[in-house]
Amino acid sequence: MKPLVFLKLGGSLITDKSMPHTARPETLARLAGEIAAAWAVRPGLRLVIGHGSGSFGHVPAKRHGTRQGVSTPEQWRGFAEVWQEAHSLNQVVMAALQAAGLPAVAFAPSAAVLACAGQVESWDLRPLQSALEHGLLPVVYGDVVFDTARGGTILSTEDLFEHLALRLRPERLLLAGLEPGVWADYPACTRLLATLTPTTLDEIAAGLGGSHAADVTGGMASKVRQSLALVQAIPGLDVLIFSGEQPGSVQGALEGAAPGTCIRLASASGA
Repeated sequence: MKPLVFLKLGGSLITDKSMPHTARPETLARLAGEIAAAWAVRPGLRLVIGHGSGSFGHVPAKRHGTRQGVSTPEQWRGFAEVWQEAHSLNQVVMAALQAAGLPAVAFAPSAAVLACAGQVESWDLRPLQSALEHGLLPVVYGDVVFDTARGGTILSTEDLFEHLALRLRPERLLLAGLEPGVWADYPACTRLLATLTPTTLDEIAAGLGGSHAADVTGGMASKVRQSLALVQAIPGLDVLIFSGEQPGSVQGALEGAAPGTCIRLASASGA
């Protein structure tokens, strides 16, 4: 089986989260170029890309409380507003990927995923799997979805990747954001962890930070806990949390390098 890798382009990386509805087109163009370069070096690589909503979806989502549930007419209008913002950013991302010559195809969660209490309940993955089989580049993203318990909610890219990973079994999950990795002492940020395992989480739990700007899907603490759950469920999986701001870091990670913090079941020494 050809290797399978998941790559998330964080909302903090591809947008300016301090300014609503503001993408970072030069950064997106660079990232798309790095993905294309790695794709050329590893022609057998199967890759799924996900991206956050950043300053697009998170702002109206926070205003309307969409992730917690949707029931009133005003909340449903907010649901539609969040959808529009998420879709708008996805179009910007897709344009950058396609301009780099990548055969990217978007899979909108709002049109395919049904949730229950904020968790994926059903998602027909056959179209996405067909895209992988035919050498295409599937792209998913944080989006609103209908929810049988909450009416509506938001699923983050990590939520979607968790569901996909348990079924498709990638060998690596790459989370590229602004932070260089997981800090043991956030917000002082003086000790960056090279490796994090389930047994060492308690040592740094108090130092896990959230997000500097509007983030309705949990920030760093949520990413770390979801990643630790995944490496325990999928033998051999490595999750990398690293900065995509450093030119070449995304390309390097796709080609096998391990920037930032590696979350795995056990350390290299077997601890």
